Amino acid sequence: MPDGGEKSLIWGSRFSQGPHPLFFAYGRSIGWDQRLAPEDIRGSIAHVHALRAAGVLSADIAQELEGALGRIAEDLAHGEVLPILPSDEDVHGAIERLLGPVGAYLHAGRSRNDQVALDFHLFCKEAATGLEQATARMQGALLGLAEAQGLKLWWGMTHLQTAQPVLVAHHLLAYFWMFERDRRRFAWARQQADCSPLGAGALAGAGLPLDPRATAQELGLGGIYENSMDAVSDRDFALDLGHAAATAALHLSRLGEEIVLYASPGYGLIGLPDDFASGSSMMPQKKNPDGAELMRGRAGRVIGRHLGLMTTVKGLPLAYVRDLQEDKEALFEIVDTTLDSLVLAAAMVQRLEVRGVEIPAGDLSLATDLADYLVRCGVPFRKAHHIVGEAVQAAIQAGGNFTGLATARWQELSPHFTADALHSLLDPRQALERRSVPMGTAPAQVSRQLREARQTLEGAL
Repeated sequence: MPDGGEKSLIWGSRFSQGPHPLFFAYGRSIGWDQRLAPEDIRGSIAHVHALRAAGVLSADIAQELEGALGRIAEDLAHGEVLPILPSDEDVHGAIERLLGPVGAYLHAGRSRNDQVALDFHLFCKEAATGLEQATARMQGALLGLAEAQGLKLWWGMTHLQTAQPVLVAHHLLAYFWMFERDRRRFAWARQQADCSPLGAGALAGAGLPLDPRATAQELGLGGIYENSMDAVSDRDFALDLGHAAATAALHLSRLGEEIVLYASPGYGLIGLPDDFASGSSMMPQKKNPDGAELMRGRAGRVIGRHLGLMTTVKGLPLAYVRDLQEDKEALFEIVDTTLDSLVLAAAMVQRLEVRGVEIPAGDLSLATDLADYLVRCGVPFRKAHHIVGEAVQAAIQAGGNFTGLATARWQELSPHFTADALHSLLDPRQALERRSVPMGTAPAQVSRQLREARQTLEGAL
């Protein structure tokens, strides 16, 4: 580590002494940005090609640089750790040091500013792809579970109060489509990262006759920036990936919350597999949904990191400023945590035991069907709502079920309530059939939805 007298090999000649040890340690990023070594090497090899094409490097030096970079990349690919010295401030300096004397040629026409921005673009593009694929696998787990449910019923709930009968598959498919939006957000984030800033230099553009478009094409990136100052200071692509991950984490948290609730004895709608639950150090009978709880809890980590990243960027002047060093550690944790949660959730969902419920004829959750029936008979909805509200009160007094009311009592409420009509209206299965509308929970509609979900997933994989 510099002791105040050792100057930086990169910029030290401008200064009379090296950085203070406290300042060096405070600004040192090698602890986390060494993760970008593969991306940095890819970008450096492409830059060597650009320098050679521009006539800046001789064929011998270009070949020596490319060979040295390739050997480091090969070592990393075989699991070796990047050799780090106490004097290495960041991954870029460490790699340049490892190149030996020939490394002095590498940085021509390039700044740390466009170099690190390129590395981050390459990382974000690959990370977005991985998260998109993990989300698709999560969707596959949900869809497989939904397809296995047949005609099982659940109470659909609002405010955690029983509301209307729904098919279990319909409930599970709500999460499928939720994660489909997440998958598309990750695809969008990948597209936003698919752009090369290399060639922007420090902020004004490279001072050598480089071809940034050719470099971008070599790196598999879709284009370049229009403006060099924007290129080195833009972190929107990282924010887009962070937003997509934070939203997916929110959805994982919602799913985790329902698993926790529905696996509790009070609901008993879900059975947890033993290997995705834990016990109590004191109470032998406990089976705790810790996986779902951690999935719910780690959403806070992702959201907090994303908020921190947004806050870092919010007040920065053009062009590059050192604050932007803080983007990588935050996004690494966002990506890793979200990916881990998606993998865990998919494995856990595949193993869930879902228990249907037997909704009895005349259950109070059929109240809306009674009101809709009166509307079809020409009764204004507000009046129909009032009539059925009276029926609910009477049913509660009669034991909590509409079948406890005699036909005469129904006739007092409305002459439209005939015995034949009530037989149909108080059947929960027929209540499902009456919702054979787009987005509805009728078996035919859910079957169609399952087919569409399967087609959507096959198109994504």
